[in-house]
Amino acid sequence: MHYYQRLRDLREDADKKQADIAEILGISRQHYSLYERGDRELPMHHFITLARYYNVSLDYLAGLVDTPKKLY
Repeated sequence: MHYYQRLRDLREDADKKQADIAEILGISRQHYSLYERGDRELPMHHFITLARYYNVSLDYLAGLVDTPKKLY
């Protein structure tokens, strides 16, 4: 699974809108939308922020593993 698909799945599972996640990252909804579509690479600092927010490992968020590991 590509990380951008995982971004969308996690957001939808949390019942959040793109604007909600964009606010957490300090960016516009339009900018976040580019990440979810795979049109722009997600910077590492945003990966870390989202892994903490969703309480999942970076491997899971990146789509490298299919089983989420809780951070804490």
